[in-house]
Amino acid sequence: MRAAIAALAAAVFAGYLVLLVAMPTYAYKHTWLPALRAKTTTTYFGTNQGANFLVFTSPIVVIALLGCVYLHLGKNNNSQIKNIKSGEGQNRIEIWKRPMIIKGLGIVSRIELAFFLMFIALLIWNLATYFHNDFARITTISATRSGEKVWEAKLDMAALRLGLVGNIALTFLFLPVTRGSSVLQFLGVTAEGSIKYHIWVGHIVMTLFTAHGLCYIIYWASTHQISQMVKWENTGISNIAGEISLLAGLFLWATTFPRIRKTMFELFFYTHYLYILFVFFFMLHVGISYASIMLPGFFLFMIDRYLRFLQSRHHVRLVSARVLPCHTVELNFSKNKGLNYSPTSIVFMNVPSISKLQWHPFTISSSSSLESDNISVIIKREGKWTTKLIDLVASPTPPDRLDVSIEGPYGPASTDFLRHDLLVMVSGGSGVTPFISIIRDLIHTSETLKTPTPQILLVAAFKNSADLTMLGLILPISGAPPHLSNLNLQIEAYVTRQNQPPPPPQENDKSPRTVGFNPSPTDPPLAATLGNCNSWLWLAAVIASSFITYLVSIGILTRCFIYPIDRNSNRVYSTAARAAIHVAFICAAVVAGATAGFVWNKARVGKETTQIRNMAAEREMESLPQLSLAESINVYYGERPDLKRYLFERKESSVGVLVCGPKKLRRQVAYICSSSLAENLHFESISFSW
Repeated sequence: MRAAIAALAAAVFAGYLVLLVAMPTYAYKHTWLPALRAKTTTTYFGTNQGANFLVFTSPIVVIALLGCVYLHLGKNNNSQIKNIKSGEGQNRIEIWKRPMIIKGLGIVSRIELAFFLMFIALLIWNLATYFHNDFARITTISATRSGEKVWEAKLDMAALRLGLVGNIALTFLFLPVTRGSSVLQFLGVTAEGSIKYHIWVGHIVMTLFTAHGLCYIIYWASTHQISQMVKWENTGISNIAGEISLLAGLFLWATTFPRIRKTMFELFFYTHYLYILFVFFFMLHVGISYASIMLPGFFLFMIDRYLRFLQSRHHVRLVSARVLPCHTVELNFSKNKGLNYSPTSIVFMNVPSISKLQWHPFTISSSSSLESDNISVIIKREGKWTTKLIDLVASPTPPDRLDVSIEGPYGPASTDFLRHDLLVMVSGGSGVTPFISIIRDLIHTSETLKTPTPQILLVAAFKNSADLTMLGLILPISGAPPHLSNLNLQIEAYVTRQNQPPPPPQENDKSPRTVGFNPSPTDPPLAATLGNCNSWLWLAAVIASSFITYLVSIGILTRCFIYPIDRNSNRVYSTAARAAIHVAFICAAVVAGATAGFVWNKARVGKETTQIRNMAAEREMESLPQLSLAESINVYYGERPDLKRYLFERKESSVGVLVCGPKKLRRQVAYICSSSLAENLHFESISFSW
């Protein structure tokens, strides 16, 4: 069943790509499109909207719905432990997953590079075909009739086509940042890992739109039509709206470059809200017919964004914190027992007492298998926001309660660590965080499920000896202390900035401690936005109901209000006003569909939430597990790990290599794994947040 759904989704996407490839051709413009418009022109959607909704908007929405069903059917399969060794077919896939280091792109797999090059080829094909067909019609005679020079006429046409190709690229801009997207999960891409795709596409979109705007400005200046910059046509293109959209995009784009983003993160964060102006005025600029090309990606993003808003309206139960001497804390929250997530998942956290607008991602360190009613995140002091939070929690007199809102969790639909004979985890500093969640999950697999697990070698590099206390977070704060007897775990820890062990701790030295909180009785445990059991089916229902509500309502409005005025001529009713009405109806449909799904599921989990709240209130905070990891840890001072030795000397047939930490470390490990001498090494770079 899942294979049939995947094949159907692939067929829909293939047909969608064929249309994108055919767009600039004569066959599409003069044969396919007129025939399609003749069959879809109605008094409900006009002459252009029906065709564009059918061929450009609907396919992505259908793929999202198929992805929801596919993921729902896969839940039972993912809940069962699979230990599949690499066969011939699996080896072919692993070859394509091998890492490559590309300047400007960073660490990418061959699959990612192949798809990126195909995306670039699609845009170049469209642009080149448009230029070839349009420039062939521009002659000295045709330009003279228009009172232009040949180069001016070509510049005018080039500016138009740059905008059209930018619209195609814009279609894929919002899909990678739709955190709860079924499309991403269907493709096996995590919300955190897809950010780089958003960055790549964002640079391409803004390059095309900036070139589009500059070409028009040069053309207008050369032909003495600079007054066009302040024109807002009643029908057709609205230049002022396009300029506002471009300016908003340029301000946003300017803050995304690494140097500005790292040094002025708050500026980067707040200017990103300009995407609202960018998209809104873009739709006013081009009208709903052309905007329907990019609409599906933004429509799915709006649904996800509104569901995240609903989830974040309430504070969650912060139960306790572990404070470490290395300016690090682990926050422990109560969660609904039915909320499951995979290792390496992340949540986005907001603390209103620090900032009401800022949301920061953090990697989950707990395991939903091992800790059924707890979820924890590790936070290290790195910036202004985290400094304020840690100072608040680690103060001698911490607050009795702390209001925290959470979005998520977001992570891979499943993991396949058990297929390897050995897992080598390489971390730098706080990069050890996602590996803690993996190890906890494997503890549950070996101890509770009695399933064989791969050997685990954790190579962790820290700056100072105080950071070694982070390794103690491998053991959960509550519940029965886990036993490591069945887990073949070896930890090689390197302290790079100290040449010898620190002196024995004195009585006044800081040591790890636990801080308990008394949350408000009204603070619920963290729960899934659309329920626990059938969340993907509920997401499909929200997407389908929102899209159908939008189409039906806009169809009725067009038939009863716009058509009597315009008569499908597109020359009377304002293009910008029509686009604004569509935006309003899209927002209303998303709010109605998502709110209904959220409220229904909130009522269903209310009883279980009350039971968890009562149990948590009665339970006393348990002390830290006393089980020591000392026998599994080797500590080296004043040196760095020899990664080539650790990796090349492994003789196991399948070695999973996971790396998390600074860019230099990730690139070093990726370079080793890309070697022809490392055929048994299967590389994966894990994004982490703290």
